[in-house]
Amino acid sequence: MQMESDEREIRALVDEWMQATRAGDVQRVLDLMTDDVVFLVPGRPPMDKAEFAAMSRAQAGGDAPRFDGSSEIMEVKVLGDWAFMWTRLTVVATMPDDRRVTRAGHTLTVLRKQDGKWRLARDANLLSTVPER
Repeated sequence: MQMESDEREIRALVDEWMQATRAGDVQRVLDLMTDDVVFLVPGRPPMDKAEFAAMSRAQAGGDAPRFDGSSEIMEVKVLGDWAFMWTRLTVVATMPDDRRVTRAGHTLTVLRKQDGKWRLARDANLLSTVPER
């Protein structure tokens, strides 16, 4: 069934995003989003792909934090060439001095199928800093 195939592809996109983030592969992450992507993050104006790319590349230098985390998909709905999902996301940034910053919360993501592949088109994340124990 096409719906099941689309959901599998979307779940694979999330897995690839997480792997690319762990590897610091900025270009691979950028390839997983549409050119008109918009990110909504608390406390700042919407961010487009160019701003996301610049920020990601700046964080990928020699003194860059290492990123890890997990994404648990709670729901995926496919509506033709559009889909949405919400997730429970945890991101852990380990700084060069080994200090860790953990952010966790939910995301709401809109995806669009382009050239036969699912791509992230809109993302609203509600992550907040988790106190270290």
